[in-house]
Amino acid sequence: MPYSLRTAIALGAIFIFAPLAAKAQQAAAPPPVTVAKPIVRDVVDNDEFIGRFEAVDAVSVRARVGGYLQEVHFTDGAMVKQGDLLFVVDQRPFVTAVNEATAALEVAKATLGYAEAQFKRAEALANNGSQSVSTLDDRRREWVSAQASVRGAQAGADRAALDLEYTRVTAPISGRIDRRLLSAGNLVQADQSVLTTIVSLNPIDFYFDVDERRLLNFADAARSRGSDLQQGGGGVPVRVRITDSTQKPFIGRLNFAENRVDNASGTIRMRARFDNRELILQPGLFGRVQVEASNTYKAILVPDEAIGYDQNQRVVYVVGADGTVSTKPVRTGPRLYGYRAIREGLTGTETIVVNGLMRARPGSKISPQITELPQSREDIAPEAAGLEMAQ
Repeated sequence: MPYSLRTAIALGAIFIFAPLAAKAQQAAAPPPVTVAKPIVRDVVDNDEFIGRFEAVDAVSVRARVGGYLQEVHFTDGAMVKQGDLLFVVDQRPFVTAVNEATAALEVAKATLGYAEAQFKRAEALANNGSQSVSTLDDRRREWVSAQASVRGAQAGADRAALDLEYTRVTAPISGRIDRRLLSAGNLVQADQSVLTTIVSLNPIDFYFDVDERRLLNFADAARSRGSDLQQGGGGVPVRVRITDSTQKPFIGRLNFAENRVDNASGTIRMRARFDNRELILQPGLFGRVQVEASNTYKAILVPDEAIGYDQNQRVVYVVGADGTVSTKPVRTGPRLYGYRAIREGLTGTETIVVNGLMRARPGSKISPQITELPQSREDIAPEAAGLEMAQ
């Protein structure tokens, strides 16, 4: 074969196989994987329960006198203050009753004046011996009876005036009012017909049920603070999240626990109170409450997405100094500050894979991309945490 032909064939082979060799070398390079140190910080264990918000005060508004509803003085769903006028029952029958009671009182007072004059006249005559003692006793009886009649007439006048005042139905508490349940013109039954309802909004209570096992943990935590869980809930701080994931958790405190465990359910009902000046929380709203269930201790925290599975156990991918990946079985704990607590398996000094678990194989090498985890991710929605780490 001529020399020039052999040279051309060799050069062609170089051009053909050089890209393939470069690709093979590139494929053999360790894949880039994000790694970080676990978070080690002081934490307090939290237990989570579900419950609902309830108004501190709730009132069904009823009229205390019967009659036909004449006026409505509020807008459905408005905020009202204690003492605001809500309804007016037809006042004409009650005005008439007041006039009658006032007239009866005046008659009783006139009779009292006459009886008093007669008694004093008989008393003077009896002292002179011109009037018998029995007649004096009759005049005294008439005078005392007239006094009682005045008191009875006064009570009747007061009752009539009170009934007239009750025709003006006012708000017994401050809060948000419901819609009107009866329109003007309807007949109102005294102390029976519900006209509307009012619920207070600030502050607001949250009720939830705790099983007896975790109740003992709460009691121990409360005692460590020098308080009693049965007295005002021990003042234990709590956090509530509502279904709106954009809202930050609301901070409150336990202020009540029932005095016995329910025999049927094995639970006890507890209550936490929250400030609600912005009126975001509403009675009946569903929420998840987190309650401190331990004293402060050091904990190792890792992202949930850094935890993998090996058959029936959970593992964390640990990266050695030479970039070699190995797995460590771990026992996980509760979710704290946006991370998962590790009960056993880590010391906190390891470098672990926090993103790219699919590219990290036990026994293989990786190209670690070191990052630093924030001390808290609790403001990040759980479903968004993995997306943030992947970016």
